[in-house]
Amino acid sequence: MNYPTDMSVTPEVKGFFDPATNTISYIVKDPASQSCAIVDSVMDIDYAAGRISYEHADELIAYVEAQGLKLEWLIETHVHADHLSAAPYIQKKLGGKLGIGRQITVVQDTFGKVFNEGTEFQRDGSQFDKLFEDGDTYQVGGMTCFAMHTPGHTPACMVHVMGNAAFVGDTLFMPDGGSARADFPGGDAATLYDSIQKVLSLPDEMRLFMCHDYGPNGREIRWETTVAEEKAHNIHVGAGKTKEDFVKFRTERDAQLDMPKLIIPSLQVNMRGGDLPPQDKDGKRFLKVPLNGL
Repeated sequence: MNYPTDMSVTPEVKGFFDPATNTISYIVKDPASQSCAIVDSVMDIDYAAGRISYEHADELIAYVEAQGLKLEWLIETHVHADHLSAAPYIQKKLGGKLGIGRQITVVQDTFGKVFNEGTEFQRDGSQFDKLFEDGDTYQVGGMTCFAMHTPGHTPACMVHVMGNAAFVGDTLFMPDGGSARADFPGGDAATLYDSIQKVLSLPDEMRLFMCHDYGPNGREIRWETTVAEEKAHNIHVGAGKTKEDFVKFRTERDAQLDMPKLIIPSLQVNMRGGDLPPQDKDGKRFLKVPLNGL
């Protein structure tokens, strides 16, 4: 695939860190206009209390309004298993189109069965305004952006490149953080390695923005690096590590990991594009807990 990379365009990128889920959401502004995109927004949840709120999303909305920006896209890099998307809430306030990778339909089919969703749950991606294919382009103002299909963590993972900035989702972490797990349904370590190599084939100067950071070894939270830094120093794939080495390490490491604490609510909400499950006849909403299903 010959991607339309343009390193001459430098979008303004503002990161918003959510300490409850170690997620970074981004507002990305076209340098030549007031148009912007939001990448990987977060809806707050007090899981023990069964209560949702929108403090993090309201912070994004306040920034867009204060800067006089026009929201054109809400981008989900993948169906997150560790936080809930606030995209529909933001869309109602600011407009814009909601996009995710075409393979969301695979994720919806898989987890529609896990959560015993009825036939009313659409598994065709219709909850989203745009389903991106590998290489698809779209505009944020005058800035041409494109999507790269990077499966391995999940089947629907996409990296979104906007000028000289790439938003990598969970495909990569900071160099000292390595890579994301590949043991969720539809994940595959060998596929993830190939996807990472695809990202690392972008220009060395490309800025890479992480979806998560956990501050390994007690360092401060960081979320921006470059392709060159990842190639040289990433602890899982850098300095010429082979696919065989990566698959062995990733498989052994994933077997030791606990499930993310918010995986059950996250998947049910995010496969719906950030919408909550439908109301029952009494107007109440419920999340399901599949026993021995994950």
